Amino acid sequence: MSYDLMTNNVVTLSGYINEEPQYSHQMFGEGFYEAQITVPRLSEQMDIIPITISERLLADERMGDGPVTITGQLRSYNKLIDGRSRLLLTVFVRDILDYDTERNPNTIDITGYICKLPVYRTTPFKREICDILLAVNRAYNKSDYLPCIAWGRNARFVKDMPIGEKLIINGRIQSRSYQKLNEFGEAETKVAYEVSINRISTDESGEECCIEGNEGEEC
Repeated sequence: MSYDLMTNNVVTLSGYINEEPQYSHQMFGEGFYEAQITVPRLSEQMDIIPITISERLLADERMGDGPVTITGQLRSYNKLIDGRSRLLLTVFVRDILDYDTERNPNTIDITGYICKLPVYRTTPFKREICDILLAVNRAYNKSDYLPCIAWGRNARFVKDMPIGEKLIINGRIQSRSYQKLNEFGEAETKVAYEVSINRISTDESGEECCIEGNEGEEC
């Protein structure tokens, strides 16, 4: 795998595995399991993020009952649910690190290309938000399609960018609950996962980038 494909999608998460990993699939003779990691925010809220981890890494003694730090890539895949194809996200774990309380518990650095026109809007509280879908290249001619959300000046910075624009993004992975009516008109609670952008630029120099607050405050 090329160096670029190893560094264009890097995630580091520190937290607690809050459920027993469940067997998912096998690839090249190695079993993979699904679980969730609970990661604290500075606001004392929690992000609960799905992960996929190999049986080899599950055997690591650092995957005990205490806090754990993992590194990997944020990946997307399509899954048929109730007859409809849905885009799902998971952090594919590549390594386990020694837990460090000084380390930022939730970081992601991705480089990719806008693959859908950005959607800009304002909230009832006049906060500016822009939704971006980023295609991030992966090995074997695959791509991950990662929803990202920009706030404030970052939202204004990207709102008119064309499809195909290359972006370098630093942020965190966040989970967000929302209500949606099902086919019977009943409200169901759903969970969405997205990259909340802290810094963004259009080239390797890092120029024209903005640092947002941890909860998306205006720069």
